[in-house]
Amino acid sequence: MNVKVGFFSIGLDTYWAQFKNLKRNLMGYHRKICAELEGFGVSVVDAGLVDNPDKARAAGDLFRAEDVEMVFLFISTYALSSTVLPVVQRAGVPVVVLNIQPVAQLDYAKFNALGDRGLMTGVWLEHCQSCSAPEIACVFNRAGIDYHLVTGHLQDPGVWREMREWAQAATVRAGMRDSRLGVLGHYYCGMLDVYSDLAQQSAVFGTHIELLEMCELHALREAVTPQQVARKIADFRKAFEVSPECEAAELERAAQTSVALDALVKRHALGAMAYYYEGQPGNAYEDIATSVIAGNTLLTGRNVPVAGECEVKNAQAMKILDLFGAGGSFSEFYLSDFTDDVIYLGHDGPAHFAISEGRVGLVPVPVYHGKPGKGLSIQMTVRHGPVTLLSVVQRGDGTLALLIAEGESVPGPVLMIGNTNSRYRFSIGAKAFMDAWSKAGPAHHCAIGVGHLAGQLRKLAALLGIEAQSVC
Repeated sequence: MNVKVGFFSIGLDTYWAQFKNLKRNLMGYHRKICAELEGFGVSVVDAGLVDNPDKARAAGDLFRAEDVEMVFLFISTYALSSTVLPVVQRAGVPVVVLNIQPVAQLDYAKFNALGDRGLMTGVWLEHCQSCSAPEIACVFNRAGIDYHLVTGHLQDPGVWREMREWAQAATVRAGMRDSRLGVLGHYYCGMLDVYSDLAQQSAVFGTHIELLEMCELHALREAVTPQQVARKIADFRKAFEVSPECEAAELERAAQTSVALDALVKRHALGAMAYYYEGQPGNAYEDIATSVIAGNTLLTGRNVPVAGECEVKNAQAMKILDLFGAGGSFSEFYLSDFTDDVIYLGHDGPAHFAISEGRVGLVPVPVYHGKPGKGLSIQMTVRHGPVTLLSVVQRGDGTLALLIAEGESVPGPVLMIGNTNSRYRFSIGAKAFMDAWSKAGPAHHCAIGVGHLAGQLRKLAALLGIEAQSVC
């Protein structure tokens, strides 16, 4: 995805004739920051040094014409806020103000030894980024501009981490806006927490939502050939550790459905899907509903996350984590182990096999708990190490928020019941975590991704204009 971000530096044109080499040195810092930004996987629209109101208007017009996702503003030295405001007003996108000095500490002895006050002033102006930060913030506050600050110096790893997270968040925001979410079937009846306001999902994330028909999937499934089934079973054996207990008839049934799901996703250009269906006993739709887990797991691992029980909010959370490259597996709370101080989360599928600890097992289950039928399911544990839980929360007033928790996937016994399930440890302990997470008001499902992503997710929420709440 070619996501564009704007970048410009600010300065004061009065200085250039007064202080030799000041502009040259500042542009060196400009080029360094620009190069770092380009290394974060985004395309940089560079408007150069803006040092007067005319250049400010031109820079803003450039950013608007290039349709940038956000703008990075580098305070290279003191600059008048009148050279800043026109840029961001015309661009009309969030701005990150980079209050970044060349060094962490000025060499005061060397500085004072220069003797020449004019020369000394030029060196000071090369390091006086903080002078403009309050002025810019004040003007942005009064103008209602959405802005964020990054303060530090060029040798500070935290500065580059913050900038990288902003670039990643901008990329994910664009990915969500370009995504198409399919909704197949209906909600699990009575599971009130999963019911979602689809209009609000589109309004906040920009995601197009496509309502799909089971009869269309059925027609696609009926058109599947024996050759396609054979190829899909071969795919199963490559992607999964297929249990010898899996009956040939069940593998064929799941493969036929998987081929049809692939066709449905391709036909509607879906980037994610939420589904659930039961059907009457013996009905063709029931046959589909009880054979989707393997195919939906393959789709999830191929960057088309699928959430069961028609949990639209969780399909969105899974897509967010997937766009961050963290996976995003469908989960719910299974049980608490108060002796080991861990919490189990899992589901009967789909899973994200790209983040599995070892190979994902494909196993038969005699009954889908709480659902009709029997069939194949997934046995998987999320990779041991740092993880992030994410829930898209719909609040009582209809607004959306992101609920975030960082923890660890830890080794230990898991439930071998043909489900995904893993053991997670949180810094505040199992009891406190369960209370805090539940009180935040999410649905009982959440998405799990590998790595700690709270920083990126908070920035994504800021770009989306919604709240982010971290439990730990």
